[in-house]
Amino acid sequence: MRAKLISEAADRTYAVIFETDDEAVAGLQRFARDYGLAGSQLSAIGAFRDVTLGYFDWDTKDYRTTSIREQVEVLSLLGDIALADDGPKVHAHVVVGKSDGSAHGGHLVEAHVRPTLEVIVVESPKHLQRRYDPKSRLALIVLD
Repeated sequence: MRAKLISEAADRTYAVIFETDDEAVAGLQRFARDYGLAGSQLSAIGAFRDVTLGYFDWDTKDYRTTSIREQVEVLSLLGDIALADDGPKVHAHVVVGKSDGSAHGGHLVEAHVRPTLEVIVVESPKHLQRRYDPKSRLALIVLD
């Protein structure tokens, strides 16, 4: 993974480029910690050699996962980075396309890049905070 600050206006903008075999979720989490991000948006395109998607099941308060073990295009990857009790937390959703044109999407649980993933991260000067919500059992962004 490589990263470069590409703008330092009111918002700081980074390009984060993942290479073949990089694990995207762990890499984004490491990037967020290394750069001290706390209120950011991210978007990306590229491709994965495999991906695990999650679907939050409200009844069980847990994620059901689906793994796709083939080359897919990243059609859209959107997410945010906010502070949780243990530091920055990346939360991302992805839509991937298979060679037959079908699409699959959900919470991005794990993914290995092939050949590249091009991520743009925009950090706001204001930080976002996550707090545990007992009703959903998730750490949700609070605005107070």
